[in-house]
Amino acid sequence: SLLPKKNLLGNPAEPSLRKSSDNDGTSAELPPSDDSSHLSEHHLGAWLDDPASHPCWPQKHSAKKVLNPMARARPGMNFLNTDEKVLGSILLNDSKASIRSNALRGNCIRANATEYIFWEPAKVKAVMVTCGGLCPGLNSIIKGVTNCLWHDYNVRKIYGATGGYNGLSAPDKYQMLELNPEVVREIHMKGGSILKAGRGGFDAPKICKSLQQLGINLLFVIGGDGTQFAGHLLYEEARRQRLPISIVGVPKSIDNDVLFVDRTFGFDSAVESAAEVIRNGWVEASSCEKGVGIVKLMGRDAGFVAAHAALASNLVDLCLVPEVKVTMEDVCEHVDDVLKRKKYMVIVVAEGAGQDLVATGEKDATGHTVYGDIGVYLRDTLNKHLKPQGGRTFYIDPSYIIRSVPVTPNDHIYCSRLANNAVHTAMRGYTGVCVGAIHNVICILKSKLIASGKKQIKVKSTTWQSCVQNCHMPHSLSGGAQLAR
Repeated sequence: SLLPKKNLLGNPAEPSLRKSSDNDGTSAELPPSDDSSHLSEHHLGAWLDDPASHPCWPQKHSAKKVLNPMARARPGMNFLNTDEKVLGSILLNDSKASIRSNALRGNCIRANATEYIFWEPAKVKAVMVTCGGLCPGLNSIIKGVTNCLWHDYNVRKIYGATGGYNGLSAPDKYQMLELNPEVVREIHMKGGSILKAGRGGFDAPKICKSLQQLGINLLFVIGGDGTQFAGHLLYEEARRQRLPISIVGVPKSIDNDVLFVDRTFGFDSAVESAAEVIRNGWVEASSCEKGVGIVKLMGRDAGFVAAHAALASNLVDLCLVPEVKVTMEDVCEHVDDVLKRKKYMVIVVAEGAGQDLVATGEKDATGHTVYGDIGVYLRDTLNKHLKPQGGRTFYIDPSYIIRSVPVTPNDHIYCSRLANNAVHTAMRGYTGVCVGAIHNVICILKSKLIASGKKQIKVKSTTWQSCVQNCHMPHSLSGGAQLAR
């Protein structure tokens, strides 16, 4: 995270938002600020107007009619209707309606290309930035944005700011890379980011000044919820200054904890890499009498990587995630039961799990809680428990290995979809928004929605219940007791 976040929407899980959306594609009358598809304030053709002056949004046609160059280059190509939407909920008689957020009850405008666009391609000067930590797929996003601008819109002024937001607030101190298809041709084959992802450096007035001096009118922000929150603040500052810039985010999180979207890019690659590490833990544990393999995976506040990797490997006997509180007494009891039954065991633990057991009480320089090392705690506690029985643990912490791997083929395809749709969204004149998959359709979402909190595993979700069943975890370790309270 780049800066402390204020609550922009209220907590999406608050009871006031727990109301099921209409299932016929309609929604109750909503004020524009609460309507997920009312984006007049986020379109450069209307962003300075009173939102109430646009009772219906999106309009049938763009406020500025510039023919999309793809309409000439590819006759017969299908273009979206500008008012094409995706339902916020596709479920009828939803068994979990009472626990779902209602933030998308206004549905979502579909991303992708339209026949008429806002920006004249010859006048476009674009820059992109990658913020926060590394994640598989960053280079794929950079490549996709560059190629779509170059080949589909004939944009020739494309740049990458290095060092995260630092490269925009102090462009004289950080290298600005000129991007073209030749530069990005093979970058998707390696992990990391050619733009050197960085933290900090956000200063909205400074960045707006830099963008204006550089003549930038398209900005692509690639990063997590903190980065997108900063992108929202940047949009607000640009709007205050009446500086017409399309600011479009591509949400990034290896933990898959970004609200509302189906999944974030890089997550599938991380799960595949994590599953391989779990297999290594299984080899060690199963090659020893009463061996317990412990694999610690990324997941500070959400256990999606741990749960999905456990399901993917099909070798795990216990999965510990931040969303489910456990006691060591229950853990030790389950370990004894598994060892009695199959002589070895594999445990997967997310880094944010069990923090009540290892709390440090400390804060880092940014004000975030310093988490204790649950992996080492598990290793030492279980070694002490197992030693009298002749057992032992094998502890593996892959740490940064997971986030530095090259993107997998399916993940690369997803990155390409996100990158292309980010470009189409920007060229349509939208700003202060992000792109993400809703029901596997790429949609346009207000950045403040993405920045309003973090997604976590729900104990009642199919994913978690499948993980519990697959691992044969007892009720005491499944979160079932939390539901009963």
